[in-house]
Amino acid sequence: MNIQHLNLKFFVENPAAVDLADFISIFNGWIQARFGEETLVDVADYRQVFAGPGVILIGHEANYSLDNTGNRLGLLYNRKAQLAGALQDRLTQAARAALHACRRLEAERGLKFDGREAQLLVNDRLSAPNTAETFSVLAPELESFFGRLYGGAAYTLERNPDPRERFTVTAQAATHFEVEALLKNLN
Repeated sequence: MNIQHLNLKFFVENPAAVDLADFISIFNGWIQARFGEETLVDVADYRQVFAGPGVILIGHEANYSLDNTGNRLGLLYNRKAQLAGALQDRLTQAARAALHACRRLEAERGLKFDGREAQLLVNDRLSAPNTAETFSVLAPELESFFGRLYGGAAYTLERNPDPRERFTVTAQAATHFEVEALLKNLN
């Protein structure tokens, strides 16, 4: 399977303290400062959508958002452009980009991210339909990636079985992880 268009989400520990309106100017500042390796071009405000996409920092290669889908606020990295290399390389790139954004938001805004839980979505229903068969094929790659992300610590991996949803798995570590520790584990 040539899996591209990876989305990775890390959840905010203190969502009640977050005012999404603040992130319009924050993300505009990231455009000006040329944050990350992607070309960032615009900010979209979807705060009015209940349990929706929140505030999105739009880029050519990827989007970043403070996403509230499912009433679970978190930083969502959405890779749009294809990458060469193995699936492990693409998973690592998405995780690093997301975690660098989390680290910056922790430093700039005092947000705290709960590193023990990560949600991976594949935004390509044709290449990765949300089926048990897809999970079976991808499980070894996902186990290898999350095993590395969590530094060998125990974790569970659960697929969302709803066939109407995109292929989604949630990894939940048994212990707490700081953003910095997750970044270190990826190196």
